[in-house]
Amino acid sequence: METLKELYEYFPTSIYTGKALVFISEDWKVELTEHQNADFSKKNKSCPIIRVKAYKKALNGEFVPGHYEDFQIDVIGELASQIERYIQAAVGRNIREFPENV
Repeated sequence: METLKELYEYFPTSIYTGKALVFISEDWKVELTEHQNADFSKKNKSCPIIRVKAYKKALNGEFVPGHYEDFQIDVIGELASQIERYIQAAVGRNIREFPENV
């Protein structure tokens, strides 16, 4: 969860739940979760996988899963930049102003 804690510094409008970083608005919810690579054949620990999931609110008020992508980038600044670009493309809004702008 160290990577999620570091990403929280890049995304101050997110909420850290202890297991995920969450962005939420009236129409969208985006979750970032951290996973370890399960390939035990590798001797060195590789960087964790950050899964980004975007949910859109349906007419019944429930959030429905939509886009998701896994990121595995060692440099935290580059990881944050690519995640930000992905979220903006997925929800069509600037997440720097999330949730007000979504």
